[in-house]
Amino acid sequence: MPQNLDQGSTNREDDVDIDDAVAVFASVRRRLFGIAYRMLGTSSDADDIVQDVWVRWQTCDRSLVLDPPAFLATATTRLAINVLQSAHSRRETYIGPWLPEPVNTSDDPALGAERGEALGFAMLLLLEKLTPTERAAYILREAFDYPYEQIAQIVQLKEPATRQLVSRARKKLTTERRVPVESTEQRRLLAAFLQAAQQGDVTTLEELFASDVVSYSDGNGVRFAARIPVHGRSRVAKFIAAFSTHFWTGKTIDWVELNGQQAVTLTEDGTVTTALTMTVGDDGIQQLMWIMNPDKLGHVASARA
Repeated sequence: MPQNLDQGSTNREDDVDIDDAVAVFASVRRRLFGIAYRMLGTSSDADDIVQDVWVRWQTCDRSLVLDPPAFLATATTRLAINVLQSAHSRRETYIGPWLPEPVNTSDDPALGAERGEALGFAMLLLLEKLTPTERAAYILREAFDYPYEQIAQIVQLKEPATRQLVSRARKKLTTERRVPVESTEQRRLLAAFLQAAQQGDVTTLEELFASDVVSYSDGNGVRFAARIPVHGRSRVAKFIAAFSTHFWTGKTIDWVELNGQQAVTLTEDGTVTTALTMTVGDDGIQQLMWIMNPDKLGHVASARA
């Protein structure tokens, strides 16, 4: 009987321990997803990383972990660095331009970050220019405001080297980073674009575009997705006008917020077929981003539903 009592006590202690583990993980889960998503640009891969970290958290000796949030953030970042290194080679076989997988931010504007940095499509594309370690250090500092000492421990560098890493990443991004406009202006231009695009109005489209506008279509080979980016005001306007008679037919257009910016979805027969957003500056529409790969529209479709 005493042995059974001891066993019952042990079981209760185990239950308390796992409850504590669940509570700790739940408190930082959105941050972990936010780190992984910014690192990888795909919510599906970010979900896999978070699940992997949860398994590690369950199975590790948690009594030895002095700072659970730091431990979990470190595990997430290092796993994301490893995945990103292999992702670059996988994207070499991707058909056409690769764009980040959109996430609906209407209910979770910052995706677990202290500020919404490194979340917009344009910035996620720029982050692709950084090495995995540079990207990790930049995201941890600029989006989550981690101290340099902790970032150094996570990326396994000395603190001075980590500061240089973040500084180098900032310089790489600054040369191409565009100043965003107000959300109301982005919505106005997107609405004007939709009207002109459906009418095939080349003149109005050219008036809306910056001179160096680029149109990216991410479809991985699906129908209607251009396999190379289209550059320049005149070429993009004519490209958009060319499919005005068939692309929009039978589509329902809905407004959504993706990655913290105004966007629309196109739905046909109850299925989201396209998510469209843009980068806008003082000189007009600078980038059009069409996400048409069905594998990247799952989160958008579920959020819409």
